[in-house]
Amino acid sequence: MAGDVHHDYHLVDPSPWPAVASLAVLFMMVGAVFSMKPEATLFGAQGASFGLWFFGAGFLGTIYSMFAWWKDVVKEAERGDHKPVVRIGLRYGMILFIASEVMFFVAWFWAFFGAAMYPLHHIADMGSFWDVISTDAAWPPAGVETFDPWHLPFMNTLILLLSGTTVTWAHHAILHGDRDGLKKGLWCTVLLGAFFSCVQVYEYAHAAFAFSGNIYGATFFMATGFHGFHVLVGTIFLAVCLGRAYRGHFKPDHHFGFEAAAWYWHFVDVVWLFLFIFVYVVYGGTPH
Repeated sequence: MAGDVHHDYHLVDPSPWPAVASLAVLFMMVGAVFSMKPEATLFGAQGASFGLWFFGAGFLGTIYSMFAWWKDVVKEAERGDHKPVVRIGLRYGMILFIASEVMFFVAWFWAFFGAAMYPLHHIADMGSFWDVISTDAAWPPAGVETFDPWHLPFMNTLILLLSGTTVTWAHHAILHGDRDGLKKGLWCTVLLGAFFSCVQVYEYAHAAFAFSGNIYGATFFMATGFHGFHVLVGTIFLAVCLGRAYRGHFKPDHHFGFEAAAWYWHFVDVVWLFLFIFVYVVYGGTPH
């Protein structure tokens, strides 16, 4: 019949979300710049207030675009548009996304290792700012009271390792058509992810050092903080999968949405292991 599809590829319907998301991100970035330049003005408005409003509008627009866009992708998957060839493309896309995230964390590890292994050289490279803060070659800098790695950090390590097993349980359950096991495994993983975030918030609240004032605090909070953000994103990702499981989505031979979430969660686990070993244990200093 005329109009029938005779290939394995999926031609997406016209969508406003790429344009809307791009515009929202532009608003968010412009707002961020102006909020960091409070002395600037635009159309008579002060940069600080104008920037915050612009950033807020852009952020809300970005969140809404993500929700609406991914909702359309889920609809496409459920009506059978994601053929095997299309799913291969989605897998490649997720692999490349995780690879980009790996390089993102490489940058923060590089900054931490550079400061930890060559503190004096790093201070000299940073110029007068860090020179004023500390001219001590020790790592962590003198006066910085670090965390005991075998207390809360070790607890969070066990939590994430356990969550890796529960998400694998959920994955094997869906492969065998066990929807009850899928739901239980996802519930456990989501709760463990939320528990990890709560423990990290408690740890941050009781930190004896700040983000500013020394390079240890800056590199520590950037590396662990961005990981914590990724845990939050992964928890939301898995919670969405849990909601989809209750709606009857996912089949043993077609569940890439869940598979992508599981890959992302395992990536988060591996990054934390590196953080725990090197940031907390090897270069964490002796806790007081």
